[in-house]
Amino acid sequence: MSERDKMQVVLITGLSGAGKSHALNCFEDLGYYCVDNMPPTLLPKFTDLFLQSENKKVALVCDMRGAAFFEDLFEALQELEQCQIDYEILFLVADDDVLIRRFKETRRRHPLGSIGLPEAIKKEREALSELRGKASREIDTSSLKPWELKAKIVEIFEPEQREKNMQIRILSFGFKYGLPSHADLVFDVRFLPNPHYVDHLKELTGEDEQVIEYLWRWNETSAYFNKVKDLLDFSIPYYVKEGKTNLVIAVGCTGGKHRSVMLADEFGRALGARFSITVEHRDIHKS
Repeated sequence: MSERDKMQVVLITGLSGAGKSHALNCFEDLGYYCVDNMPPTLLPKFTDLFLQSENKKVALVCDMRGAAFFEDLFEALQELEQCQIDYEILFLVADDDVLIRRFKETRRRHPLGSIGLPEAIKKEREALSELRGKASREIDTSSLKPWELKAKIVEIFEPEQREKNMQIRILSFGFKYGLPSHADLVFDVRFLPNPHYVDHLKELTGEDEQVIEYLWRWNETSAYFNKVKDLLDFSIPYYVKEGKTNLVIAVGCTGGKHRSVMLADEFGRALGARFSITVEHRDIHKS
């Protein structure tokens, strides 16, 4: 596969106020190199330079803010095609009343602000109609919340990253030191047999093999682990679908040294193949 075949270029354009800046942020979260308000005349040179970089995924915004350059866009796209650089055009639209409301809420000036806002929106629609016809993807953001737009972009351009885009932090803790205030899900494992009361295990932690073997010896440990894992396997994809990108799962026992540590590590191993996981033990070294 040639360098040109591996390169991904997404041109984000569309109506002012339709969400192009937010879309660009979404691509940045997906690992794309992003540039806002790219002059079309620079597009071929920019992509040619980018062929020499390690990151071959590029997202660019070209819109009416660059009105003096916009008429050159089709010529720039033809040059990309002649250089055999594949690209996709993502065109964002929204209803007029939605665009008017967004401009009033943000108090931002329309790029064609020398005329009234409804007339500016109408004029921009007409100016972009040919480019809209050339677009490979179109998203109507009229009724979309920001996370819903992000979910659509991930689904279209990086569907394999839907789950990997979720950052999961698994935190073990001791209830005697207080609940983690930022936890999304809390699991209480204080009902499991406590190694603290076993003389040769008391000074060890849930990371030591002897403690791990001791806890797995009890049927309730494996039964509880499997039930919680099933719950997480079921629920996390729905968090992903909703657009949540960070999830904190807290596992607590009395002192945060044995049971919660062991199970936090086990949940991390079980989920690590599908999601981006970090495991932390908040209270493991407290007496």
